[in-house]
Amino acid sequence: MHKTRFTLEVQPTLPPRLHRLTELANDLLYSWDRQVRGLFYRLDSDLWDACKHNPKVFLRRVSQDRLEHAAEDRVFVEDYNRVLSVYDTYNQETITAGASELLSPDQDLVAYFCAEFGFHESFPIYSGGLGILAGDYCKAASDLGLPFVAVGLLYRQGYFTQTIDGEGVQVAHYTPTNFADLPVTPALNNNGQELHVKVQVAEREVSLKVWEAKAGRITLYLLDSDLPENAEADRSITYQLAGGDTHTRIQQEIVLGIGGVRALRAVGRNPNVWHINEGHAAFLILERCREQVQEGLDFDSALELVACNTVFTTHTPVAAGHDIFDHDLITTYLADLINSSAWTRPPSSNSAAARATSTASTRPPWRYAAHAIATASVASTDRWPRAWSPTSGRRYRRTRTPSAMSPTACTCPPSWRANGSTCSICASAAAGATNC
Repeated sequence: MHKTRFTLEVQPTLPPRLHRLTELANDLLYSWDRQVRGLFYRLDSDLWDACKHNPKVFLRRVSQDRLEHAAEDRVFVEDYNRVLSVYDTYNQETITAGASELLSPDQDLVAYFCAEFGFHESFPIYSGGLGILAGDYCKAASDLGLPFVAVGLLYRQGYFTQTIDGEGVQVAHYTPTNFADLPVTPALNNNGQELHVKVQVAEREVSLKVWEAKAGRITLYLLDSDLPENAEADRSITYQLAGGDTHTRIQQEIVLGIGGVRALRAVGRNPNVWHINEGHAAFLILERCREQVQEGLDFDSALELVACNTVFTTHTPVAAGHDIFDHDLITTYLADLINSSAWTRPPSSNSAAARATSTASTRPPWRYAAHAIATASVASTDRWPRAWSPTSGRRYRRTRTPSAMSPTACTCPPSWRANGSTCSICASAAAGATNC
């Protein structure tokens, strides 16, 4: 006789007096608020350690007796209410005085892109220094009350743990993560349905689920390709952090850069500062240029607009810390974007001459992609500028002139240059233009 084995988990019910423990467990504020973590520790210190300091897992496993006893413990309840009072006050505070001189919550929004975020050991989407830095950026942005959102990837297996075998060889161990154990929830559209966006990877359309996590006063959006509608190879794009070969890396960076922009558009977020932390999200420059060209700008104007509010930072300023993709890899995985009509302005009865000029450009399509990334990165600043804001029509208010935003000489890689000083595109530019 065939038998089916089921796994059952008996979960406790929170007493009414402690019902907001669930709210605290679903806010990454616990990762830098010791008082919040202390509540869980005091309920059952041994279990807290056994759950690897994960509040959501802890609340599923703590005994009902301990919860009932805590709800009747006057000292614990007083501490619990004190933590909630501080928590509520924190969430109601506005932007700090110093930060309000630079950013306005009503007009500005910073979008911070990074491949990993190190908030806490219970949220394993980081591997080391880059993730810790990005997590600290988010924590500081929350404490300052900045208008700020973060965008990253939700890894199914995260980063590996390692052991050394008898031969002295490192052995990597990947542990799948149950997303129900993480402080994340699916982002929803206006109809209450899960929000998905799509990106083109080579010749395949890949669906991405958008998750969101609350971290104090900011929101973190994470992309996940592990969906039933995707091919098996595409489902694994977001499995591992820093895993796989260059093919995996470029696919992850397409998801992060292009998919991240589309995710923010889908949730109704419209940043005016785009911060790329390390080069993993550089493809967002292509997506934003494509958007502006489709709205009617020529490519050069779109690139200038994108460059003026793109910020790039790196904590590994050495060649080994950055991905390099060869020409064939780019043209393979970005073929749909490069060969599409995305770089041609839509027809307009008032711009026949401009269309003729645009379509007569001698730049091969892949050059648009390469120069978009190179120029926007070079033209970015080391601070968050209030670079532009829409006023009316296609006019924009800028804080700096185009000449001040652009490099003063050709900054293309040597392999692109037609001679010893400028690349072929720069050399064929209009008189007086010495840069891409």
